[in-house]
Amino acid sequence: MIHDQLAACGLDGCRGAILVDASPAVLVEKALNSNEGHITSTGALAVRTGRYTGRSPEDRFIVDTPDVHDKIAWGNVNKPFSMEDYAKVKEAVVHYLESRDIYIVHAIAGADRRWCRKFLVVCDRASQALFARQLLVRPSKRQIADFEPQDFSVLAAPGLKLDPKRHGTRSEAAVLINFQEREILICGTRYSGEIKKSIFSVMNYLMPIEGNVLPMHASANMDPTTGETAIFFGLSGTGKTTLSADPQRMLIGDDEHGWAENSVFNFEGGCYAKAIRISAVTEPEIFNAIRFGSICENVVIDNVTRLPDYFDGSITENTRVAYPIDFIANAQVMGQGRYPNVIIFLTCDSFGVLPPISRLSRNAAMYHFLSGFTSKVAGTERGVSEPQPTFSTLFGEPFMPLSPLLYADMFGKKIDRAGTRVYLINTGWTGGPYGTGNRIDLTSTRHMVSAALNGLIENADFKHDPVFNVDVPLELDGVASSMLNPRDTWVDKEAYDEAARALAQIDVEKDDVGACGGHVREELLVVRERANHGARRMLGAYAFEKPAEPVQIFRHIVQYSNIHRTTSSSYSREIHADLQAWISLFCVHTILSALVPTFIAISYKCEKIIEKRSLVLTKNTIWDKGASHLS
Repeated sequence: MIHDQLAACGLDGCRGAILVDASPAVLVEKALNSNEGHITSTGALAVRTGRYTGRSPEDRFIVDTPDVHDKIAWGNVNKPFSMEDYAKVKEAVVHYLESRDIYIVHAIAGADRRWCRKFLVVCDRASQALFARQLLVRPSKRQIADFEPQDFSVLAAPGLKLDPKRHGTRSEAAVLINFQEREILICGTRYSGEIKKSIFSVMNYLMPIEGNVLPMHASANMDPTTGETAIFFGLSGTGKTTLSADPQRMLIGDDEHGWAENSVFNFEGGCYAKAIRISAVTEPEIFNAIRFGSICENVVIDNVTRLPDYFDGSITENTRVAYPIDFIANAQVMGQGRYPNVIIFLTCDSFGVLPPISRLSRNAAMYHFLSGFTSKVAGTERGVSEPQPTFSTLFGEPFMPLSPLLYADMFGKKIDRAGTRVYLINTGWTGGPYGTGNRIDLTSTRHMVSAALNGLIENADFKHDPVFNVDVPLELDGVASSMLNPRDTWVDKEAYDEAARALAQIDVEKDDVGACGGHVREELLVVRERANHGARRMLGAYAFEKPAEPVQIFRHIVQYSNIHRTTSSSYSREIHADLQAWISLFCVHTILSALVPTFIAISYKCEKIIEKRSLVLTKNTIWDKGASHLS
């Protein structure tokens, strides 16, 4: 059976030993014998990943095949890769793996058997095989017997250094997703997070299309008594894993989930948590899970005592630990819960101006879901050494291959149907921006999360913040009232007002953005110019004499700048670019502020119309359709 599975992904000439579904003990033993790592004092396997200590998003590509050509949201995140170059890389990967001893892992993505997918992971490092075994859902004997053929194959060749000139890659490393061949190739990097994230990128493509399941870059837990479920959205470093590992609740999963009709289910069978500065006091659940069978990535280990130093970030701030979910004492090992009662958006605000907790109306929830404001924290990606403000649509844009509007439309319908309460929690800075203020303490954040989950926050009086369109509680048990109003935490109130305006407006022509962390300036300048140019071409007499003033526009322009699709017609691409500009410039105040669901539905329908190659549209046609909706 295994030879047929290998042959299905081109590996029909393996000359080395093949070890299939080895136990953690065997894999740890193999890793030690191959000098891949060391045993720590806690029994975990400690490994270093070399040059690549985080994801390399610039080296991730999706193969541009006919079956996905018109579906992928091509752009800076989902970059196309040619089938010709893919064939060259595949040949190199096959040659690399066939000449080595290899490890095979049969793994499942998706705890709900109705929606799960079978992945065959092939690699030449025992530590990566252990990672795949512990992080994904471990199949039963019956599932293994029924595994053939696998839904997707993952071929990891960390020691293979690609030649960009020959293979068409950006560097020596590459992560290539091929939906037509049902394959993932990972080359030149030992960072195991690439295995995990590429698999979930595949799931995030398949689930909406094949099962009407909303994929979410989010953690989830549930009340063991009532069964009420909570979802935590947030990028790496925002506290998703930490805050969902609550001793009073059962952990469903820490990173990737699907929202089906009446349930939420984990895509994974394990956790991949940041380990920097954890302790038995601050994060006991994660700390106690680091034992034999776990993997420590890039954690500094004492050469004599083998004690791990979780406070040492000299290798990278992105130190990681991977472990099966049942290493958490209160885990929901079945990986499933009911529809969410509460959703929490976690944002790490390096400007230091967002309230620590706020309640979102449905329309505000839709807006923040599309905006996805946060900060990339140190080490989560290569080259990130300090917090960088960013807008990541859906709080997981790097892993969402389809149009954001499709996911947003599904999100809106599901929170409507479930009656879900939504809150925004800032786990970033207060009292000033990064470098001046202080990071909001974990104890206070836990109090705020608890108040949101148990509903006690709804007993508070709220004050509406018109700058960010959120409702802020005036008091909350366990949290200082002065902390709830971020302006009160700043010594210089005028500086706060200026920073808040900078974040709300993202006015890229003013220097004050740079003072607050202006990493977005260049990107926004480009997309705003594009939007204004497109609007001028489309609207003629209605052209703007100066850049659009409503600042919310800019957030959406940033998101929509990556939505454009490649079609067979250059004119169709022009229409779509103009449509994006038109949506941003003319719908924000009239629709986004009051009718967000309608805005999303209109936008998505317009995209679907443009996708139909047989339909010839004129610019006036698009304008007429949009105007009729506005009226």
